[in-house]
Amino acid sequence: MAVRVAVLASGGGSNLQALVDACDAGRCAARIVLAAADAPGAGALARAERAGIPARLVDRGAHPTREAFEHALDAVIHAHGADLVCLAGFMRILSPRFVEAWHDRLLNVHPSLLPAFKGLDTHRRALETGVRLHGCTVHLVRPALDDGPILVQGAVPVREGDDAATLAARVLAMEHRCYPLALDLLARGAVRIDGERVAGAERGRLLVDR
Repeated sequence: MAVRVAVLASGGGSNLQALVDACDAGRCAARIVLAAADAPGAGALARAERAGIPARLVDRGAHPTREAFEHALDAVIHAHGADLVCLAGFMRILSPRFVEAWHDRLLNVHPSLLPAFKGLDTHRRALETGVRLHGCTVHLVRPALDDGPILVQGAVPVREGDDAATLAARVLAMEHRCYPLALDLLARGAVRIDGERVAGAERGRLLVDR
């Protein structure tokens, strides 16, 4: 039986779409059973509905505290029987309590080659630093910001004339390749988590766009 996955998003849901497409094509050994968003009008909800996936709004603005919001979010995830949770452009910092409750079952994609450029504005910061390679990282979530065992990374070149928007578009395309691969590795049991490192024959996957 395929691993059941809940996807949490805040925006348009392009990474959700990449996961849906990979699962539908048999390239990912998982089944998406829920897409949840934290704000009305999130495009991810419309994408889920078109794909026949249950779409639920858990509005942060309707809950007086982060604790109340996370309790409601957790209840929706459990109601749909999810085994894993994927953050796909989910723009909320989750509490240590929530993260620990989903220890080694909560994935995130971050638009940099971690541990470089944690936080926001990764593409601008990469350009200002003058790096030749930038990219994305799919990792298991830990309470610290943008921290946790790395499943897959994808590298893209920083080209002459790039601005933050052109670099972001190249990185986003790489995210759409890396996230389904990382979810598949975890869902198939092809990797194991050894403390704060990913172990197994397929650990340390790196995709490179030349």
